[in-house]
Amino acid sequence: MSVSIKEVVSKKDLKNFIKFPHTLYKDTPYWVPPLHFDEMTTLRKESNPAFDFCEARYWLAYKENEIVGRIAGIINKRAIGIWGRKHARFGWIDFIDDRDVSAALLSIVEQWAREKGMVGIDGPMGFTDFDKEGMLIEGFNEMGTLPTLYNHAYYPSHLENLNYKKGVDWLEFQFHFKGAVQEKMQRMADIVLKRYNLKVHKFRKAKEILPFANEIFTLLNESYNDLFRFVPLTEKQIEYYTKQYFSFIRPDFIHMVLDKGEKVAAVVITMPSLAKALRKANGRILPFGFMHILKSIKKNETADLYLIAVRKELQGKGVNAVLMNEVDTVFVRNNIMTADAAPQLETNERVIAQWEHYEHRQHKRRRCFTKVFE
Repeated sequence: MSVSIKEVVSKKDLKNFIKFPHTLYKDTPYWVPPLHFDEMTTLRKESNPAFDFCEARYWLAYKENEIVGRIAGIINKRAIGIWGRKHARFGWIDFIDDRDVSAALLSIVEQWAREKGMVGIDGPMGFTDFDKEGMLIEGFNEMGTLPTLYNHAYYPSHLENLNYKKGVDWLEFQFHFKGAVQEKMQRMADIVLKRYNLKVHKFRKAKEILPFANEIFTLLNESYNDLFRFVPLTEKQIEYYTKQYFSFIRPDFIHMVLDKGEKVAAVVITMPSLAKALRKANGRILPFGFMHILKSIKKNETADLYLIAVRKELQGKGVNAVLMNEVDTVFVRNNIMTADAAPQLETNERVIAQWEHYEHRQHKRRRCFTKVFE
């Protein structure tokens, strides 16, 4: 049976594009549905400021009038300018276990990329580094998380069959707490705070975070600048992400370090895990999904560690110990026993080394695939 590819051109098409994974993963206990409104906002040109420097097209694959796959093609012009690589990106890729379907999807996005003058393609990647990226290649029987992609185990072999190669891998770690703050970490944190004249700033209400939002994102831009294909956020994007995500953040789960001038020197953002809540809510906040989400935010035994950022001149000087001591404290106070860290580049040895202070395991690996056109 032949595969037909149709471009997403209407709002109905876009809804079908967003809904397809719900069908594909309906019997998969490890898949965590993304927030529906977040997907819609990200994919629409009218609402996502990344379209100021990106162009994108989306396609659906059909067999016998049934949707069997999807893919997005993205060209990030700022990324090309910064990194000097005329590569397009593919993302939002999902397909049934049918090599004709995966081949048709990647063929259409490759063709589009060539027409736009690209010499290669990378993915899965989003518009920016704050979108989900990296195809899961290990850990298919581990629960997914809100910040990461999940995919079936057959996906990587489909890409390899189409001559896609490893670009870079990210590792994911799960670490465990013993219900008590580590004395060694606490002593180290006290020494670092005194040595560099730093202090921990705590939040009681979400609105107290907003005055620091711009500084936090500026710190992320600076500290992540050398990482794989990173593109700094624009002012418009910083405003967008502040409105989009800070309303969901539990204030006592954000830990910030200030220098003697009251400027942000380091930050770690964690959250109670929303994985089970989103599965119950099927990715929708309304009409009753918010109840599951609120329950998970208030009471949970698991958490997600979204990001850690330290000002460059303070990196490698123990400031991470200050942040993780604060994480320890709030996790113990809230009876959180396990946490999943966001993906870390396999080459980022300094960040990976910090997990040695905890009982931990590397339970997932994900990959950005790349292909150079002939």
